[in-house]
Amino acid sequence: MSVQAAELLNKVRSRRPVVHHITNWVTIYDCANIVKVFGASPVMAHAKEEVAEMAQIADALVLNIGTLTVELVDAMKLAAKSANKKGIPVILDVCGAGATSLRDKKCMELLKETKINVIKGNASEVARISGKVVQTRGVDSTEVSEDLVVLATYLAQERNCTVVITGAEDIVTDGNKVFLVRNGHPMMAKIVGTGCMATSVIGAFCAVAANDLATASAAGLVCYEVAAEQAAAQTQGAGSFKEKLFDAVYNLTADAVSLGQNVKES
Repeated sequence: MSVQAAELLNKVRSRRPVVHHITNWVTIYDCANIVKVFGASPVMAHAKEEVAEMAQIADALVLNIGTLTVELVDAMKLAAKSANKKGIPVILDVCGAGATSLRDKKCMELLKETKINVIKGNASEVARISGKVVQTRGVDSTEVSEDLVVLATYLAQERNCTVVITGAEDIVTDGNKVFLVRNGHPMMAKIVGTGCMATSVIGAFCAVAANDLATASAAGLVCYEVAAEQAAAQTQGAGSFKEKLFDAVYNLTADAVSLGQNVKES
């Protein structure tokens, strides 16, 4: 896994994939920047008049319902259908699923009407998409009594996709293999946007390894979270941590990834 993560980091930097976003307006600036400092090329295009065309020049599509409107989800559907025709990965961050009926409804519409290749969320968000009766606290996870590995594996098999549950231990599965990513730092939970940025990173890595989205997703999280550990070691607060995170990603080396990764595969 360490070699794979380092290899995919180098692929992102050498290929500079275009990652089309229809994403959370609160964190859109951070999502663009994290993709850029990883070496990929972000584009943020939301207008329904251009999203299908934009998806045709992209290498991956990232959708995030964090600040959804009905019109925005309509644009997501157009973009996803275009991405499906091209055959590029579509990553859906089910941000806030379980908080309101609108979010649940629109997530299910996207899953029904388009092909989503990677579903990403926290424990309660993914549990809600799996049909469990849970309540998400805004966009923050609440406790889920289910075995999260079993839940993620079931959803991946049911939807024929890769599922990512982020948390203190990230779970990544395609319904067959499972990666448990144990990198990262508690400081990541102290600022808004680290979850949205993780989705964008997953998009960049999936863009260069579309044949194995579980490995690509896990590799992206490893690289992102090793950089977060490095950033946290250089700062004492949330504001400077965010600044240091971008620097750490920009300066991240393959050796640091190989030495720092903490992943269990089953």
